Amino acid sequence: MSNSAPVTLLKIGIVVIGAGQAGLSAAYHLRRLGLSPWRDFLVLDHAPQPGGAWQHRWPSLTLSTVNKIHDLPGLGLTEAIDVTSTDVQASSAVPAYFAAYEKKFDLRVLRPAHVQVVCDRGERLRVESDKGLFSARGIINATGTWETPYIPEVAGAERFQGLQLHTRDYRTADAFRGKHVVIVGGGVSAIQLLDEISRVTTTTWVTRREPQFLDQSFTPELGRAAVAKVEERVRQGLPPSSVVSVTGIPKSPAIDAMRERGVLSRLPMFTEITEHGVRWEDGSEMKADVILWCTGFRSSLDHLAPLQLRNEDGGITMTGRLATQVAKDPRIHLVGYGPSASTIGANRAGGVAVRELASHLGLKANTSAD
Repeated sequence: MSNSAPVTLLKIGIVVIGAGQAGLSAAYHLRRLGLSPWRDFLVLDHAPQPGGAWQHRWPSLTLSTVNKIHDLPGLGLTEAIDVTSTDVQASSAVPAYFAAYEKKFDLRVLRPAHVQVVCDRGERLRVESDKGLFSARGIINATGTWETPYIPEVAGAERFQGLQLHTRDYRTADAFRGKHVVIVGGGVSAIQLLDEISRVTTTTWVTRREPQFLDQSFTPELGRAAVAKVEERVRQGLPPSSVVSVTGIPKSPAIDAMRERGVLSRLPMFTEITEHGVRWEDGSEMKADVILWCTGFRSSLDHLAPLQLRNEDGGITMTGRLATQVAKDPRIHLVGYGPSASTIGANRAGGVAVRELASHLGLKANTSAD
């Protein structure tokens, strides 16, 4: 933003940052309260088109292979778009669904709009973006994690002469034919990519902790128990943990097939990366052409740094019915963070966050936010 250009500061009640599952759920519930887009609330989205992080997923991720795409409130996926087969790519189906959803409920998302920083200005919060400046009474942050991939620091990483990629860089297993791929990580994505890549080339699976395989399939009860554990952490101000880290890896036909093929033989985390591979603490080495870091993501919250919401250990103490409200500043809700990181959690959190924030701000339906 040029310092010499005149700046218009738009006053508004609530700014929603992000238009993925959580952001759209929040926008829907704002509409349900009778609030109007561009007068009472505004949705800003970094992506050039609807779809959230789904539009960036790898082609082999289809509606039949994803864990679950939960319907947004008020309009189901199959109501919005024609899905004749579950083999359709998630990267095309979900963006089409989100686009239809935005249109049906007239959410008027402003995109692409990159939010650079949010600052405290007394009774209001100043949202600075490349699309303008906005003065808000409250923020619902739904920026997710896709923009913040995490790769752990390992000695020697800079001298590796092979290829290092993160989950978000993955497109197709065929790109690795004839190469030895070391896959790092014990989450759902790591196992999905291990399954695909091991079908076309040699793989080695590495995890920091011993994977915990469950004797049961994923159930709603298991999901609720996992969310409860993550919620407990963020209420204590601790950084959120992944679902797999608190539940283990549920049983599935894919897991059984991988075990039969012998690709689930895991090695502990290496301590050093060499020019041509990796080395463990005991001195043993392994050559590798590719290191694929399936090590997850971190919440994309850098734009909120001036608000100093984090504790010394990096966590954010959360409160509210579903732990979406920031304890240090109740004008700010984080949806898609911690227990609401799953799609079903994001749906529920969007509605609860809207009601709690509107109540805190004293916003009433069909009234100006000024």
